[in-house]
Amino acid sequence: MVKDRYAGVGRPSVDPVVFFKLQLVLLFENLRSERQLMGVVADRLSLRWFVGYDLHESLPDHSSLTRIRERYGLEVFRSFFERIVEECFEAGLVWGKELYFDATKVEANASLESIAPRFFVEAHLTELFKAETAAAEPGDVSVRSLPVSVAASTPDELAAANAERHNWIDEEGRQNREVKDRDYRRISDLKASRTDPDASLMNRSKGGSHLGYHPTTSSTAAGPASSCRHSSPPPRSWRTSRCSTSSGGAPSAGRSAPGR
Repeated sequence: MVKDRYAGVGRPSVDPVVFFKLQLVLLFENLRSERQLMGVVADRLSLRWFVGYDLHESLPDHSSLTRIRERYGLEVFRSFFERIVEECFEAGLVWGKELYFDATKVEANASLESIAPRFFVEAHLTELFKAETAAAEPGDVSVRSLPVSVAASTPDELAAANAERHNWIDEEGRQNREVKDRDYRRISDLKASRTDPDASLMNRSKGGSHLGYHPTTSSTAAGPASSCRHSSPPPRSWRTSRCSTSSGGAPSAGRSAPGR
């Protein structure tokens, strides 16, 4: 999966297995950076055991993890998490007849003072990452068979329905900012944070506003008598509140939501 991302010479790199285990820790522990991740791993024996490092062994430097993540790119992460879902299918852990969704609010590490018109923020980001944007190519998305038996015409009907929806995968999690509902327009379509453009304005329960995300978790059952939960949190640009409601709906059958 990542062999072509490495050269045949040079100093030994971080084991890809260790890297992906650390990324899972970062995801499930809701950590915001590789620097914070390595601080937590160094402090917890259970995480050292999980990544295969003894007490006397030095852990990977956080800067190495950042460089590896940038070198792998989105396609590698997407393939990695899709492979995990495939193994769940192969092990019979996904029933596919019932889906459950849950959501929560997560506060962003950004100030309200950083809010600016979205067109200004996006123009700045486009100019800043011009070279990367020009070099990026959309990846191929393979459509998998449904985990349950369906009529022969059902896959074609689902494909036609998907064509009318916002394609989250091809857009790499970016929302459709042109959505309008009568006289209402989402605030996050017009304003964005200069320090965290993916965060949305959210109302606090006791009044006031703050910047944050609205992550959604999907779960399925292994069978009618048991429940096996697996989550697939979308990237931050999917995370919304009432001020930034998703327009595309949940990913439909045959498509997998990309990972971090």
